[in-house]
Amino acid sequence: MTENITFEPMGSQDIEALTKIAKRAFDEDSRMHTNKAEGGPEGYDDGSFLRKWGLHPDSTAFKIFKDKELIGGIILWINENKHNYLGTIFLDPTEENKGIGTRVWKLVEERYPDTLSWSTDTPIFSKRNHNFYINKCGFHCVKIEKPMDLEEGSYCLKKEMKL
Repeated sequence: MTENITFEPMGSQDIEALTKIAKRAFDEDSRMHTNKAEGGPEGYDDGSFLRKWGLHPDSTAFKIFKDKELIGGIILWINENKHNYLGTIFLDPTEENKGIGTRVWKLVEERYPDTLSWSTDTPIFSKRNHNFYINKCGFHCVKIEKPMDLEEGSYCLKKEMKL
């Protein structure tokens, strides 16, 4: 069912369509975990987040397709020392809870087989993200930033790769 997932490099022409998807995805997470109608990283809803990070010269960013339909995006930082960073991954809420995110992550790991470790962080309030990263993708919590602050706190996660 999720074998038809493909990536293509993100470009400036993709920002508008991806911003709409990112807004829906982040807002859904915010509604689910904070009871706020909207919320996400700065600029997630106006394209500036994706312009800043997805088009950053040091990032590697992809748009994600299912059956040739645009459903999300991912921003990675692939480092020379092979300790890489997942900046963000987002899927349209209509495509969540179908195993697609897990498939996307497996494809990322296959694309970068020489990676020694992956790191990422996620909001402290986002229990669904914790489940995804820890139980589905094999990350471990290595640090909690601002643990008493549900708005600004985050889980710092890491996955050591076996080569």
